[in-house]
Amino acid sequence: MLGESSIQPEWLSEEVKTGTTIIAIGYEGGVVLGSDSRVSAGASVVNRVMNKLSPLHDKIYCALSGSAADAQTIAEIVNYQLDVHSIEVGEDPLVRSAATLVKNISYKYKEELSAHLIVAGWDRRAGGQVYVTLDGLLSMQPFAVGGSASVLRRDWSCIFS
Repeated sequence: MLGESSIQPEWLSEEVKTGTTIIAIGYEGGVVLGSDSRVSAGASVVNRVMNKLSPLHDKIYCALSGSAADAQTIAEIVNYQLDVHSIEVGEDPLVRSAATLVKNISYKYKEELSAHLIVAGWDRRAGGQVYVTLDGLLSMQPFAVGGSASVLRRDWSCIFS
């Protein structure tokens, strides 16, 4: 006779992993962005394969965390505004300009939105750059980590030494 455990898939008994981790690291020639791919709603994983890295322009991307709908909406609005700007000006936008747009939207709608974006990219003026944009804060950093699961990793020295 089969026991209950023999008919259940192994993953069903595993602990549910929730929380987003996004990371961006700047270096002399550019930036590296990374993220997990799970989307959770409470304790349930509703999508295991979402791309949390979104293009804002040709050489500028953002890493998304928080409400997926809010973060994607911010990214789409900034992508549109940067496209219009680059057509009007005739050159690629600066990474700081993209980060400033994200910051302005995040601050203006801070009571309605639940999203955190890390903006990273390369431009002709300053090379590779990483910006943290949270509730109106704009800070350029050599690297940035975000998302609810990012607090689980306390000793980053093993990664950046």
